[in-house]
Amino acid sequence: MQEEMKLETKALHAGYTPKNGEPRVLPIVQSTTYKYESSEAMARLFDLAESGYFYTRLQNPTNDAVAAKIAALEGGVAAVLTSSGQAASFYSVFNIAGAGDHIVASAAIYGGTFNLFSVTMKKLGIDFTFVSPDSTREELDAAFKPNTKAVFAETLSNPSLTVLDIELFAAAAHAHGVPLIVDNTFPTPVNCRPFEFGADIVTHSTTKYMDGHATSVGGVIVDSGNFDWNASDKFPGLTTPDDSYHGIIYTEQFGKGAYITKAVAQLMRDLGSIPSPHNAFLLNLGLETLPLRVERHCANAQRVAEYLQAHEKVSWVNFPGLPGNKYYDLAKKYMPHGTSGVISFGIKGGRTAATVFQDSLRLATIATHVADCRTCVLYPAGTTHRQLTDEQLIACGVPNDLLRLSVGIEHIDDILRDLEQALDKC
Repeated sequence: MQEEMKLETKALHAGYTPKNGEPRVLPIVQSTTYKYESSEAMARLFDLAESGYFYTRLQNPTNDAVAAKIAALEGGVAAVLTSSGQAASFYSVFNIAGAGDHIVASAAIYGGTFNLFSVTMKKLGIDFTFVSPDSTREELDAAFKPNTKAVFAETLSNPSLTVLDIELFAAAAHAHGVPLIVDNTFPTPVNCRPFEFGADIVTHSTTKYMDGHATSVGGVIVDSGNFDWNASDKFPGLTTPDDSYHGIIYTEQFGKGAYITKAVAQLMRDLGSIPSPHNAFLLNLGLETLPLRVERHCANAQRVAEYLQAHEKVSWVNFPGLPGNKYYDLAKKYMPHGTSGVISFGIKGGRTAATVFQDSLRLATIATHVADCRTCVLYPAGTTHRQLTDEQLIACGVPNDLLRLSVGIEHIDDILRDLEQALDKC
């Protein structure tokens, strides 16, 4: 029945169905370990011969229920929660790539992810080629190498708000025999359905809209189940025996669940970037109202973007929902109901004016965060992206005067009033 449910209903009911006399609300299973009646029963779990729980670093009932809900929202076959969005980005790639391998990635991605790929994972021997999100098919094809294992991009980039041509990137990835991994954090599955346009794996920083209340850091990886890992010899970790689990072959034993099972059985086992069950419980509360909140975020952001565009002290506004925006047509194709509540813009007077504006806000807060229910603002070039050079900032679509405004779900009149009084002081 859940497959037939609308997204709003899945947000409430998917992942956990209480039986007679059981808690109606998803319970917190705050336990590291689980009891079994025999050593043989537990041994079968360690052999991956049966599904079950023996240690929360690998699996936990609360975490698994929330992961299943997000998989249902995205239309995937399986998902795994991680302790952060960064962990989700790392695991999504490291699950299929290792030393000596290569990844094609969009340059317009979150600064922390860019640094993860260009510095930290480079130390692990994984090479990245960064391409413009506006690349032509020919330019994309030129970035691939024989050892390329995946393409990574953001459906709506943070903070440059570039809308990815998902079908173009998916076609290029598949032509070269690799999956397309997309970070769908900003649009959420409410606004963007990456699997319907050819993406194979989706990640999220659940810290953002999914949690929605700035309470819990987290991430998730969702597999569509559509990519054929056996079509080539590029993915031996999935298609050849795993000696650490008595020689099982993930694609043979777990079918469409192979990719997520491997991420749990290997990466969670060895690296352990798990969320606490309590954080998963809080995330689930956020998911229950996700469709309602996203609708309000988008409506408020549209009004704010139109207001800023008409203001004499604002030099430019970037919001894909504005007619005339470079990505307006792509946004209508991939995100027809809205993009997100995030706007980027510049104030006349540059860095000095931007500082005065931020310091003058009363309702909105300066926060190293984005995409929760409260309006907040950030200067990325001086914070989240400050580790990048001027050239890298330009490549990421983050000019020096860019302000990122995350429009909350407060009453629109109060938001606009706060922006007006702050701009008056610039």
